[in-house]
Amino acid sequence: MANVGGVILRRGDAPPHGGYRGYVAGPDGHDWEIAHNPVWSIDAEDHITFGI
Repeated sequence: MANVGGVILRRGDAPPHGGYRGYVAGPDGHDWEIAHNPVWSIDAEDHITFGI
């Protein structure tokens, strides 16, 4: 990410509630969370269902 001006705020890890997450700041100054959880599902209308 640094080669395009971004900054890693928090390296990816596995939080206690499952899945994976990490945080970055883009070159425009916006912070982003990047998350994945294999038990989440997204329906045809882009609504997320949490499988807890």
